Amino acid sequence: MNMKVIVRSTTAQDPAFDEIGDLFNDYRAHYGHPGSSEATRRWLRDQLTERRLQLAVAVVGGRGAGFITTTVMPASQTLRTFWLIRDLYVSPEHRRSGVARALLQHVIEAARAGGAHRLSLQTETANTAALRLYASAGFESVTGLQLLNLKLT
Repeated sequence: MNMKVIVRSTTAQDPAFDEIGDLFNDYRAHYGHPGSSEATRRWLRDQLTERRLQLAVAVVGGRGAGFITTTVMPASQTLRTFWLIRDLYVSPEHRRSGVARALLQHVIEAARAGGAHRLSLQTETANTAALRLYASAGFESVTGLQLLNLKLT
């Protein structure tokens, strides 16, 4: 059965925020982080309230099936902005059903409508399913740049 996917931008004031927070907690657990729904919801609420993150949720059959978060960064050389996809997660029971593609398309359209210069993301090289999805949406690997991190804690 193919159910309709509805994607909508959301805020910390969303009546379904607790459910979305639990989905975000599942995402963290997927990557091996200890789960705490309350701490996760508090962190996510702070990020949204301080406008450090934007959040869109995919709803299937009235329930949260996945989410995508983005940040908007200044693109000083072009005097515009670029959007950075931070997180994309689909619950296991909704994978390979079009949820991730719908979330990605929602962000692509929002970034275009917002006048963004580009939309960027990063993922692990072993995440072949995600890499196939991103390539099919037109994302290309960037050459000539090096990702560097400074671990602070």
